[in-house]
Amino acid sequence: MNFTEAQWLALLPLLITGASPIVVMAAISVKRHHWWNATLGVSVLNIALLVCAAFLLGPMVGLLPPFVPQQITPLLLVDGYALFYMSLILATTLATGTLLHAYMEGYQGNKEEIYLLLTISALGGVVMACASHMASFFIGLELMSVPLYAMVAYPHKSRISLEGGIKYLVLSAVASAFLLFGMALIYSQSGVLSFAQLAAWASATGGGTVIALTGVAMIFAGVGFKLSVVPFHLWTPDVYEGAPAPVTGFLATASKTAVFAVLLRFFVDGGLYRYVGLTDVLTIIAIASIIVGNVLALFQGNIKRMLAYSSIAHFGYLLVALIAGGPLAIEAVGVYLLTYVVTTLSAFGVVTLMSSPFGERDAAQIYDYRGLFWRRPFLTSILTVAMLSLAGIPLTAGFIGKFYIIATGVNQHQWLLLAAVVAGSAIGLYYYLRVMITLYLLDPQRRRFSAPLHWAQQAGGVMVLGLMLLMLLLGIYPEPFIQVIKAGALSIH
Repeated sequence: MNFTEAQWLALLPLLITGASPIVVMAAISVKRHHWWNATLGVSVLNIALLVCAAFLLGPMVGLLPPFVPQQITPLLLVDGYALFYMSLILATTLATGTLLHAYMEGYQGNKEEIYLLLTISALGGVVMACASHMASFFIGLELMSVPLYAMVAYPHKSRISLEGGIKYLVLSAVASAFLLFGMALIYSQSGVLSFAQLAAWASATGGGTVIALTGVAMIFAGVGFKLSVVPFHLWTPDVYEGAPAPVTGFLATASKTAVFAVLLRFFVDGGLYRYVGLTDVLTIIAIASIIVGNVLALFQGNIKRMLAYSSIAHFGYLLVALIAGGPLAIEAVGVYLLTYVVTTLSAFGVVTLMSSPFGERDAAQIYDYRGLFWRRPFLTSILTVAMLSLAGIPLTAGFIGKFYIIATGVNQHQWLLLAAVVAGSAIGLYYYLRVMITLYLLDPQRRRFSAPLHWAQQAGGVMVLGLMLLMLLLGIYPEPFIQVIKAGALSIH
């Protein structure tokens, strides 16, 4: 087919993101240099992010004429919704790249390939944000997931990292098989793979067939694994603990954001909200994720495992908006994912700055942070704000996200789900406060883990400080961000 000029323009963020791994490969083949190779990869992703931001914000301020949505082949739909999530995924990847540079500086071995894996994974996430077809959904998911197996196990001399990588590889492969078989079942009945065409077919046949609904259930099982919701959550704490701290942050934010973005489009454009049985099952999964995630986080002495169980609960909260539906749902998901990404990256940013790849392990035990205030007070303030935001305390980003979720539930009278959100939030407050109290306790002896004295003068430190300010800005004055999210939400029905 012949692409129009508008279609080429809409495709530009994907093309630039696709160029980033090629640039990194070329740079590595010319000369291995940690700073040079990392900077080149990040620079290309910065260009892609600027293009996304210009396409999303330009029409809002009158600088560019609106030229989206654009359907590019049956596989990709670039609209305001896709541009917002592409921007969020690219920004998260850039933050991860910055943290990786600080983390990998002392790594004894080849450092550069991890940036190649990171850029390929980012490309998969960007494809998923634009997916409007089962084929692009699956291709984007695998393009994002396969590099993550290697990123988790990148410190190959660490037993715990190799164990996490192997677990993630095996279980993710099983989840992908479920996903692919579900798509095959749907295609065997409907003969279509486009989300919109699937909705039209289901409407014409009075709701589809039992086999097609079985296929939808298998797709949700595969996606449930990627989102680590109950009962597909068992891999999460082990992989979070084993992966290098910046990779854990990327896995918890960018990859899950991309998966939830395509799940929401599939749910809405595919007309799946019409099926009461499906929403009933999702209600059970959401409540179980909220309760199980928060309760198990209570018993963790490892901050990475605690944040793993916390993420299970947070995606349970997100499912509340998906189930409730209504005019606020898409906006609520966008707000919650933005606040969750900023907050989680801040928390893992502090863990990264406290850790190093040549140690026996990351600074992952909560006891490693005992008395951090008396050694690194500004770093302590960042982790304190992150914990408050994860708990949903007012004047932080997390409060705005949780407020939107509750407003969506109230609007659609989902009282059972709201009761689970309130109960889960009350439980979560305990273990977030436990981390905060540990930071300010007097340290009886010199701890082994501490960030360098000049941490705030490095790129990773500056970025984490910026995330803290963004958390506070989102909590105090979220209006500009909400307007951007609304612009994206208008394009999905």
